[in-house]
Amino acid sequence: MTRTHTETQPVRAYTGPAWLVLALACASQFMVILDVAIVNVALPSVQRDLGFTGPGLAWVVNGYVLTFAGFMLLGGRAADLFGHRRLLVVGLGLFSLASLAAGLATTPEMLVGSRAVQGLGGALLAPATLAVINTCFPEGPERARAFGAWSAAGGVGGMVGATAGGLLTTGLSWRWVFLINVPIGVGLIVVATMSLVATRVRRESLDLAGAVTGTAGLAAVVYGVMQTADHAWGSANVLVPVLAGVVLLAVFLMVEKRFATAPMLPLRLFRNRNVAVGNGMLLLFGGIAIAMWFFSSL
Repeated sequence: MTRTHTETQPVRAYTGPAWLVLALACASQFMVILDVAIVNVALPSVQRDLGFTGPGLAWVVNGYVLTFAGFMLLGGRAADLFGHRRLLVVGLGLFSLASLAAGLATTPEMLVGSRAVQGLGGALLAPATLAVINTCFPEGPERARAFGAWSAAGGVGGMVGATAGGLLTTGLSWRWVFLINVPIGVGLIVVATMSLVATRVRRESLDLAGAVTGTAGLAAVVYGVMQTADHAWGSANVLVPVLAGVVLLAVFLMVEKRFATAPMLPLRLFRNRNVAVGNGMLLLFGGIAIAMWFFSSL
């Protein structure tokens, strides 16, 4: 029995040209990382206009980083289950709406809350951009080049953030540090809708226990480390959330290894030395780069 022409052709995950899909993924990642750094230069102006206290002002940055780091793992699993296009569009929409709310904020609470929602949008968006590249480019040199461009877009986003934040704050207003994301986000939603194919929802378990323990554990550790800006490393304000986070992450690993039927993070992946070393290097790079963006902006 012979196969038809349509049966032998691979199903494309995109309808537009490959360069447009890559540009979409890179631009989305650029915007996510940009917002980690772009706020730093604007902070004094934000403090004067909205009446932030010194410790409270740090949460304009921390609110974004906390939800972004805490929900990243859940965002990656959601992209697997619900499809990269859906998560990309949802993440872009949430990110853009939160940016609009942050730009129009009239109180410190409104701004910090908007930044937290913005971080959640980024946590959905960033894994979806990786899924776009992984599904739209064949394994081999072409995918490797695409991942290289994606990584470069994130790095450039961090460095551009300091300069762009200064230009927007000085030339217009600190509000444009956030409002600039709105037209960009809307444009990317249009491109995503037109160039990507919606995939079927996968009928698999979300791994709720893993989602709760992993997300809460990451958020607790990040929150505890953030507290070191105002408290000593040995203080209860730091140790309690960090230790709670470590315990939750230990429970998460146990759930993923022994109990989850469809684990959010299959631990067997780390038996591959390339995966383990690559993730370790990214951890070191992220810790250095984010601190560098802050100090270079000063």
